[in-house]
Amino acid sequence: MRAVLQRVTQASCTVDDQITGEIKNGFLVLLGIEDVDTDDDMQWLAQKIVAMRVFGDENGLMNKALADINGDILLISQFTLFANTKKGNRPGFTRAARPDKAIPMYEQMIKTLEELTGKKIATGIFGADMKISLLNDGPVTIIMDTKDRDNH
Repeated sequence: MRAVLQRVTQASCTVDDQITGEIKNGFLVLLGIEDVDTDDDMQWLAQKIVAMRVFGDENGLMNKALADINGDILLISQFTLFANTKKGNRPGFTRAARPDKAIPMYEQMIKTLEELTGKKIATGIFGADMKISLLNDGPVTIIMDTKDRDNH
């Protein structure tokens, strides 16, 4: 699983001119699910997202986690995080999980994040043509990959 976390002061997802999810302070999380991902990967990533201390404290240092600022999460599925750009100019997406695997894992990630945060998770619509609007705060953008845990 790959996630791109962006610290935001606001973010929203629109599908067919309808807002499907929006937040104020918190994380916009772009989530890519790979064919080989497991429940263990999802649990590890969810814990990391919730515990990530990148929000400013009273001294302006990145010492606070999502709960410390009463922050929210907008979770967006994004299979293109597994784009293979090695050959040619048209990316391949063979590593991305197919919908029959990705949808249940995405839905489980929503439930897990809701359990960990005690809050409703704002979302897009899996597989839809989504328009994402955000105001990146910092900017602070963090990339995590469950297959590279030792470096996170």
